[in-house]
Amino acid sequence: MHYRTLGRTGIKVSPYALGAMMFGAVGNDDREESIRIIHKALDAGINFVDTADIYSHGGSEEIVGEALKGRREHVVLATKSHLPMGDDPNQRGNSRRWITTAVEDSLRRLQTDHIDLFQMHRPDPETDIEETLSALTDLIRSGKVRAIGTSTMPASELVEAHWVAERRGLERFRTEQPPYSILNRGIEREVLPVVQKYGMGALVWSPLAQGQLTGRAPADLRRTAMFRHMSDQRRLEIVEQLIPVADAAGLKLTHLAMAFAIAHPAVTSAIIGPRTMEHLDDALAGADVVLGDDVLDQIDKIVPPGTDVGRLDMDYDTPAILNPALRRRPVDDRSAA
Repeated sequence: MHYRTLGRTGIKVSPYALGAMMFGAVGNDDREESIRIIHKALDAGINFVDTADIYSHGGSEEIVGEALKGRREHVVLATKSHLPMGDDPNQRGNSRRWITTAVEDSLRRLQTDHIDLFQMHRPDPETDIEETLSALTDLIRSGKVRAIGTSTMPASELVEAHWVAERRGLERFRTEQPPYSILNRGIEREVLPVVQKYGMGALVWSPLAQGQLTGRAPADLRRTAMFRHMSDQRRLEIVEQLIPVADAAGLKLTHLAMAFAIAHPAVTSAIIGPRTMEHLDDALAGADVVLGDDVLDQIDKIVPPGTDVGRLDMDYDTPAILNPALRRRPVDDRSAA
């Protein structure tokens, strides 16, 4: 396994990160098998593990903590907070109050005294970014957190966060975790260039486009609940065009997709999220695949750089999109001057 530097942190991580979202009640509820999957990934050379408090409502962190007993010092451990962990309105978000509590809860579940990378799972429009960075800075200075990052943060907000950190003498975000795959290349326009400009590492999620780039037969994909839910046939049409590209290169579509995700110079690692040992074995089988320029050029022709083919249903919408009042003038002001 070759290792890459996570932004400018000096931390060395594997190009594949083990995502733990599927460990626990929402994915694989066999605790012992989940631990075996983690151990096999570590034995294969993966040293980067990413989880979150919301995954199985803490269950994933507990499984990861159990699996890392005796191996913690050799693992770069990342987790996240932001999403609701209870009915209390203060058990969520990016406030100092909640971040401080969330870190303590994660440390307990993970059975560790520090988190290598603590990430804000989503932006929080209701919390001043200085408030968030101040709380995270204190956690770094206390030794409970080593580095901090974001997930799905728009490029403009990443820039603002860096400016605030510089002006206020606060720790700055060292990583960003955006969605990225052959079907979702929108971050190539602004997010990844900003990541490179500020020396951040990119830890990308959903490189298999929520399972759409697994290489399953198109007819099978058309029958899945996911495609019925997304009702986006354009994505399936693109998958059908990619299959012969993978075949001509002598690759499984899964391996083509993963190799594409880690080929971008701004991307440090891509997250694999196996639910079963078979899923992990398949991912590991393609760990050494490197795509040539000819293959990347073919992919560019099918999905142009900077283009999203539809949207992931877990993607982030800014308040300017979600709130009609932010994109509509008051009725009295709508008439031409």
